[in-house]
Amino acid sequence: MRILGIDYGDARTGLSVSDPSGFLAGSPSVIHEWNYDKLVDKLVSFIRENKIEEIVLGWPKNMDGSVGERAQKCEALAKTLEERTGVHVVLWDERRTTVAAHDILHQTGKKAKKHRQTVDAVAATLILQGYLDFKRNQK
Repeated sequence: MRILGIDYGDARTGLSVSDPSGFLAGSPSVIHEWNYDKLVDKLVSFIRENKIEEIVLGWPKNMDGSVGERAQKCEALAKTLEERTGVHVVLWDERRTTVAAHDILHQTGKKAKKHRQTVDAVAATLILQGYLDFKRNQK
């Protein structure tokens, strides 16, 4: 089962796809798109081309667990993707994944100015791997 992890952002949206067994997150990439409708079209194409069977969308809740404006935007994207693709979307608590992604990039020696190019893909990979680990532990 191929599962897609998404870290949705206004300018850049990170993607990560699991291996066919649903064990490991990988294939990180970024879609650079400001326009919501164009982003949705690109995501729908990606989902169809890669035969995605489930989607995990980062859900950026506030640190106190409440749902803010950014999380509401993710909820709307989840609904749109389900309607357009018929693929189930899981909203996954992504608090602190971007911070963790910056830490990973820093530890690999990347300069902070270069993080912007890849941080969303790393965050999507962390979101997806967290979900895959959770699913595996539930069995």
